Amino acid sequence: MALYDYSRALKSGRKQYQQSLAKGSYPYLPVLDDILSYTDIVSEVNLGLVDIPLSRVIGTKTKGRTNAFASNFMPLLAEKTEFGAKWASLYDAQMEEGIHDPILVYEFMNKYYVQEGNKRVSVLKYVGAFSIPGMVTRLLPRRSEEKENKLYYEFLDFYQVSFNCDVWFSQEGSYKRLLKVMGMDPEEVWDDDVRSYFKAVYERFSKIFDKQGGNKIGLTCSDAFLIYAEIYGYEEIKQRTEGQIQKDLDKIWPELVLKGKGGDIALVEQPEEVRQPSKGLRGILLPSGGEEHMKISFIYEKTPETSSWTYGHELGRLYLEEAFPGEVETYFFNEADTDVQVEQAIQLAIEAGSHLIFTTTPRMIQASVKAAVENPNVKILNCNVNTSFSSVRTYYGRMYEAKFLLGSIGAAMATNDNLGYIADYPIYGSLANVNAFAIGARMINPRASVHLKWKSVKDRNGLEELTQEGITYISADDMITPKSPAREFGLLHKEDDGTLTTLASTIWHWGKFYERIVKQIRQSGKGSLDTKGKQAVNYWWGMSAGVIDVICSQNLPRGTNRLITFLKNSIQTGSFHPFDFDIYSRDGVCRCNGNYKLSPKEIVTMDWLAENVIGSVPTLGEMTEDAQELVKLHGINLKEKTEA
Repeated sequence: MALYDYSRALKSGRKQYQQSLAKGSYPYLPVLDDILSYTDIVSEVNLGLVDIPLSRVIGTKTKGRTNAFASNFMPLLAEKTEFGAKWASLYDAQMEEGIHDPILVYEFMNKYYVQEGNKRVSVLKYVGAFSIPGMVTRLLPRRSEEKENKLYYEFLDFYQVSFNCDVWFSQEGSYKRLLKVMGMDPEEVWDDDVRSYFKAVYERFSKIFDKQGGNKIGLTCSDAFLIYAEIYGYEEIKQRTEGQIQKDLDKIWPELVLKGKGGDIALVEQPEEVRQPSKGLRGILLPSGGEEHMKISFIYEKTPETSSWTYGHELGRLYLEEAFPGEVETYFFNEADTDVQVEQAIQLAIEAGSHLIFTTTPRMIQASVKAAVENPNVKILNCNVNTSFSSVRTYYGRMYEAKFLLGSIGAAMATNDNLGYIADYPIYGSLANVNAFAIGARMINPRASVHLKWKSVKDRNGLEELTQEGITYISADDMITPKSPAREFGLLHKEDDGTLTTLASTIWHWGKFYERIVKQIRQSGKGSLDTKGKQAVNYWWGMSAGVIDVICSQNLPRGTNRLITFLKNSIQTGSFHPFDFDIYSRDGVCRCNGNYKLSPKEIVTMDWLAENVIGSVPTLGEMTEDAQELVKLHGINLKEKTEA
């Protein structure tokens, strides 16, 4: 029987050999000694006995036996050889009592190269074993700026607390995300229970992922596991059986395929043209009974009375009811500010018969995705930008267009060269807003500087700091909070007596966005938002769609008002763009000019500050607890860290 299995393994090896040759790749096992000949090793560490995942065992230490194996560790030598007989004997031992003797192996960049025990590895890979015991020597390369090197040193930090070598990610920052979803601190050492639970669920997931062809979608098993854990929650999935994991994977597989393709996001900058339906075209969307009544739910993190953000969306909900009298019924769910509360609110909305659900903050994205994959007949949109999921569509506004106009007004009105800007969170799109304000100011006054403060920093008051610095024209919050006595919103002017005057304010007209989305669905049917597994779509509409606007005070000088009206009309018609200038960042790099214009993606992910911005992005530790949670999920990575 063992010789029969050797013949099957040999057939697999020769097939792999031929495939490698056809692709022009090396057909044998890689040799670590050859790799190390051009690598700077700074240290060797004896790890002792380690349970090594066989998927990470990829080669041999020396050239001695490399030609005996194809690159998949299956044999290449004929059956009637001493090699074949020993391989078959090891196979019998594995079938009878298992192979327990550890191999000798070197680990380099979280890949393992066998010094002694190649045939044991080959047999266990053939029978589909998950791991093999080995005495491991780790070879540490010198640190560098190469992505693979950075990933490896992130892995080493993870290994120091977990002693787990199964996990290997393809994207930086993923180890910290995994620890976060597990509820573990980065420096918290795992105890035996944590390690055993994790290893058990990870092995179950790996088995199903490999069986489903996960090695063909462009993700590591760990990449896929992290996405799975973030959607369903680690505490929930660690109790899952293989059958349950299989069902979950079937539901989220399109998301994994999308991530494997790079997770590119289609930024839709203009609404679709919606034709007026004929009188006979009614209620296309919804239930099979042909009812024209559409139920829509809104999930709010806070209440309209305590949050200007929630207040804006609540105005949008009320606008939607007025736009479709008798045809649309809306519900709202307040104070969903934890993952559990968001999940509960979405479930209540579904139980109420909602056909469409809007979750109104970026924090709600994971719960939204989980609900969407579990309830494919319900359409869920999340207010967010630059997040790659195809089960939910995301939406946001091009607020930088309005901020450009505020910067222009501020520079036109200020009696000196200094303006202030109070930003909220350093998340995607926020630096585009800051820079657009600074560019608008410089267009009017070439000497204008913008002093940047952050509302999300602990124990700081941006308005007070700016006024103490003698800066009295300041961009503050975009909207008022109904229950707050303060009226610090829009472009402010602080008078000598402390009086605040609003010169202009930005408007998020969510009602117009919701109206356009509902019209699109009612005309095109419920499948009109379905791009599951194909593409992540973000509606990123601006002034041309009426979603973003600027309202100016009647107290503005006539000439300034006419200038802003002209600029606004130019932006709305597309004849002018706020970033169509020669723009330099604070490090002296030219970010765009007449020959190169920023793409929508470059604007959304902007991670630099314009040269006339004075200030910096706060570190995570400087932010409030709420801000930290949001920034961990959607924060930008700023290249410039120092004050100007």
